[in-house]
Amino acid sequence: MIEVGPLAAVDRSAWEGLARGYKAFYRDWIPDEAYEATWRRLRPGSEPQGTEPQGSEPQGTELHALGARLDGRLIGIAHYFFHPTFWGGEACYLQDLFVKEEARGRGAARALIDRVAQAAREHGATRYYWHTQEDNTRARALYDRVARFSGFIRYQYPLLTNPRRPVRTARPWPGPRR
Repeated sequence: MIEVGPLAAVDRSAWEGLARGYKAFYRDWIPDEAYEATWRRLRPGSEPQGTEPQGSEPQGTELHALGARLDGRLIGIAHYFFHPTFWGGEACYLQDLFVKEEARGRGAARALIDRVAQAAREHGATRYYWHTQEDNTRARALYDRVARFSGFIRYQYPLLTNPRRPVRTARPWPGPRR
């Protein structure tokens, strides 16, 4: 049976493995230190007083993480946050969702999506959404069952360049996949 709940300190290594799997799936390289910085941001109160990274998170933005466990092992993660909207209260954005390949098809992704929906309701959000790439057919099969495709296409304007990944302007970037 899949169990979903907050991440604990003992989940650090398993979380990083899943986060690296997520980033590899989307061919999105980030430096090793970014995993530690992200873990600290996802675990409020885990930093000794006065050691929080400066400017790492916009004022008022809280990042949240949940883990899906099967037989006590962390097999999936979801990262989400809330943000204001201009026309209707707060929205909940599911930024990252990833389940280990060998554990897919057992309900972990659905359980994570449902648990984030519960958090969104409890928070009073009026909208809950996420993005995926058009060719992510396996994930889209689930998403089409649990949510409504809005028809929007995402564009991303490059603000920062990564020396390991030059900005390409010839073709549009397809956005993150779920």
